[in-house]
Amino acid sequence: MFDLPVDLSKARILVTNDDGIHANGLKVLERIARSLTDDVWVVAPETEQSAASHSLTINRPLRLRKLEEKRFTVDGTPTDCVLLAVNHVMKDARPTLVLSGVNQGSNIGEDVTYSGTIAAAMEATLLGVPAIAMSQHYENGSPIDWSAAEAHGADVVRRAVTVAWPKNVLLNVNFPARPAREVSGMQVVRHGKRKIGDELLERVDPRGKPYIWIGTLRGEADVAPDTDIHVVFSGGISITPVYLDLTHVPTLLTLKQAFE
Repeated sequence: MFDLPVDLSKARILVTNDDGIHANGLKVLERIARSLTDDVWVVAPETEQSAASHSLTINRPLRLRKLEEKRFTVDGTPTDCVLLAVNHVMKDARPTLVLSGVNQGSNIGEDVTYSGTIAAAMEATLLGVPAIAMSQHYENGSPIDWSAAEAHGADVVRRAVTVAWPKNVLLNVNFPARPAREVSGMQVVRHGKRKIGDELLERVDPRGKPYIWIGTLRGEADVAPDTDIHVVFSGGISITPVYLDLTHVPTLLTLKQAFE
């Protein structure tokens, strides 16, 4: 188990993201973190790293820049940021908790396999630090209303760290595209199923060369009510524990019989 519950007033919180050091969601998350403790550190990518997944930069050196006290940027992925933060920047006093986000867009269903926001929390978990990923859903073409995350984010963290969860588990939190006052509540649910990439847009560039753009069409109909997709699209906040042991035990036991 992680060292939980956590006394947040004495916590050292590392904040990171995948949208980059200048992202609005990171500013929201910093305010959430600073409402919980005075000891907040920021280590985030220089540029947007959306859909970077759990990628690690190994074929070139990384540049770590100090912007101000307790604030750094890395020319790499979210995974790089957490690795350098925990094992280098904060090595003499590791973070108590890692918060990743607030992502511009939800990370529900299969999004977690692509998400750099989730990957940052994943890396922290693998390094032995409890982590919570946060994402703000919005409707395409509409301005992002961060008020749900801003108003409820700190409360989610406070509640989450009052209980213990295993060392190979992170928490994935998604806020609905609703004003804070219209949020219907919080629910702990499983991930649903929806798939990005069903819509492939074929076009021709100005030089006459064809290209393909992966669209945003996803299946959100007919999802089970006990899933993150249903909760977020119904106006609620979803909290889902993500387990990093990817072994499917029933199949493992079946395969053992085949190889005996």
